Amino acid sequence: MANAPASALTDITREADVKTLVDTFCEKVNQDEVLSPAFNAVARVHWPHHLFTLYNFWSAALFGPKTGRQSAAARDLGLPLEGPNCRRWQTLFDAAVRENFAGPKAEEARRKVLNLGALLDASFPTRNPTLTVS
Repeated sequence: MANAPASALTDITREADVKTLVDTFCEKVNQDEVLSPAFNAVARVHWPHHLFTLYNFWSAALFGPKTGRQSAAARDLGLPLEGPNCRRWQTLFDAAVRENFAGPKAEEARRKVLNLGALLDASFPTRNPTLTVS
């Protein structure tokens, strides 16, 4: 559904939509010249586990937590981000939303990633050069 006209896009309404969003976003991260090395070489993200965590996180963020499912907190996402990398990460997420969805939940996801980015950026009180890839 990527690059569909805005009028043809639907809103995020179900778990399968969250999976599409997360998968599209993670593809963008893995293709990004800056973030891919940060996630894969520096942070050594274990993608199957990270995807599962992201599916649960975004599902809970957009639809509320489900009984019996442990919801990840932002700090548990294990993201190698600060400063410009955080803004780049937000831009890729925003692009994944805009390319695939339109509607109130899509706008909510876009707002939440901005808030999450601010929270993550604020969690780095001192610069840690091992987390920033130039």
